[in-house]
Amino acid sequence: MPAFGNYMGIQDVLEALPEAVYTTDANGRITFCNKAAVEMWGVSPEIGTSEFCGSWKLYWPDGTPLPHDECPMAMALKEKEAIRGLEAIAERPDGTCVPFLTFPTPIFNAGGDLVGAVNMMIDLTERTIAEEAAQRIAAIVESSDDAILAKNLNGIIITWNSGAERLFGYTAAEAIGKPVAMLIPLDRPNEEPDILGRIRRGERIVHYETIRRRKDGSLVEISLSVSPIRNRQGQVIGASKIARDITERRRAEEQQHLLIREMDHRVKNLFALAASVVTLSARTTSTSGELASAVSARLHALAKAHALTTPRTSQTAGRCDQATTLHALIETIVAPYGEGADNRQSRAFVTGPDITIAGGAVTSFALLLHEFATNAAKYGALSVSEGRVDIACAEEGDNFVLTWIESGGPPVDHQMDGDGFGTLLAKATVRGQLGGEILRDWKPEGLSIRLVVAAERLGH
Repeated sequence: MPAFGNYMGIQDVLEALPEAVYTTDANGRITFCNKAAVEMWGVSPEIGTSEFCGSWKLYWPDGTPLPHDECPMAMALKEKEAIRGLEAIAERPDGTCVPFLTFPTPIFNAGGDLVGAVNMMIDLTERTIAEEAAQRIAAIVESSDDAILAKNLNGIIITWNSGAERLFGYTAAEAIGKPVAMLIPLDRPNEEPDILGRIRRGERIVHYETIRRRKDGSLVEISLSVSPIRNRQGQVIGASKIARDITERRRAEEQQHLLIREMDHRVKNLFALAASVVTLSARTTSTSGELASAVSARLHALAKAHALTTPRTSQTAGRCDQATTLHALIETIVAPYGEGADNRQSRAFVTGPDITIAGGAVTSFALLLHEFATNAAKYGALSVSEGRVDIACAEEGDNFVLTWIESGGPPVDHQMDGDGFGTLLAKATVRGQLGGEILRDWKPEGLSIRLVVAAERLGH
């Protein structure tokens, strides 16, 4: 290196640099390389012999092989012009590939003659790893079922994934640049300012359950997590949000709560009915043996009636398809409240057409009749030996009508149909499962119930 390599002070400086640096003569033969260059290449070039670049192999960023005599250093020497920031890949002998930026610069003497060149190579491995990690994160965010978005400290949306589009109905083009407040229901004006205030203080909000408004104006229940976004200096510059639709979870929780309430209601009813069975049986028996026999018969009948109100599981699916008739269903439900030691003298009298009931309608209808009979046994006509129930069946167009009339029971001096669980359950069953309506009339002489259901829902 006659014109450049003689300056040992410069070589010392180049050797001390953390980036890979090497020099060549005017013909491209390597005259010097620092330790950082050797580490990048994974091999030591032959000084004065190796040409243009000391790497074992070279490639363009797309993987195309790059001959040494066509590399950026060769181009700079040939064109006698500096090249800035061209990207290439060096392969080491062990197969490791190192992406790098190259900055070859020709060197001229005082007379303007080309005497060599110097090249600095910047290892892009860490940047590449960071970019790949960012791409993976971006792919995860974009494919997530959850709505993921980012906003600045002014509440302006800056990113919006496909999950957010599905949940809220806005496309990314419609949402980005708009205030996130467009998702806040009108009755929650302080919620977003409160969240932004906490984010500015560096707080993280985890699984905050709230309600948001979709593009079509409908509301959706969500679980919201919000985290601060910080710059390199650690300053909070925005927030990332993850919103998850919890509508199905809430429905499941409500269903579970309903089932628990129904179980509690049924257990309480069974205790009350057991007491009623003992009382009714005692009126028609004279010995303990007769009482035991009567109570046992009634409890057995009660168990059969209760079984009809329980939805079939997969193990009993075969029986679920078996149909029954309305009259047989009624007789099974009211059997526990019959008269006589053998419990065979029914106090419920059925008139009208005997229709077939099949499928899920059996359970629904049995649940209603069981509720009617239970209340009658606790408070109404079936709670006394003189009471009776007249049940009239009729078909009216597309509907089936059942009228339940109690008489001979305790005087009714006020309406007992409130907001109890049994009443709510009966209404939900009639409207939701049988497509009908139920009306109660609390007459002084006894309760009258008119039940109207869609005939097609009975499966006959």
